[in-house]
Amino acid sequence: MLKLYGFAATRSLRVLWALNELDAEFEFVPINLLTGEQHRPEFLRINPAGKVPVLVDGDVVLSESAAIVIYLAEKYPDKGLLPADRKQLAQAYRWVMFAMTELEQPLWRITRHSWLHPEEKRIPAEIPAASQEFVAMAAVLEDHMAGRQFIVGNTITIADCVTAYLMDWANEYHLIDEHPNLRAYLERMYARPTAPLRIAEALARIDLEVA
Repeated sequence: MLKLYGFAATRSLRVLWALNELDAEFEFVPINLLTGEQHRPEFLRINPAGKVPVLVDGDVVLSESAAIVIYLAEKYPDKGLLPADRKQLAQAYRWVMFAMTELEQPLWRITRHSWLHPEEKRIPAEIPAASQEFVAMAAVLEDHMAGRQFIVGNTITIADCVTAYLMDWANEYHLIDEHPNLRAYLERMYARPTAPLRIAEALARIDLEVA
């Protein structure tokens, strides 16, 4: 059986989304980042980077959430997360790369310098700079989503599993307030019965467990 090592409101959510869409059987193995479980030797043997998510499928051990989503889509080709048409497949790969390079990186910078880094390591100027970078690139996706339900084609693909999570992340920082197509896309995607928890809900559950 597939094993997914992950934690709450992290990129693990996008892998959970793909697994749900694929209706795949899997075991979720929680790695508590708050207590440092990611630094334990037994986990570092699985991922020396000490990060989640990590998928274990027999002798295949794979980290990096977007790579895991693509791997799973290839493992279950009949489920349709990878378009059969080669032109649409190319576009799906394109938008996955766009999400990871142009959208996720500024969000990660904002997160690190607003609360994740120790206060002495935060650079306040990074927040507005990264916010501007995100908004500029989000405008590209905003225009692309005009009249569309999904990023590529007429059904959910790997591009949506990767990107919808980022829209929720950006929404936490009010970075898509001026992007009506992206706000509608966000709500539409998380209305799916296969959608994982929203980030805010996942964080709230962490707080309850800690309390």
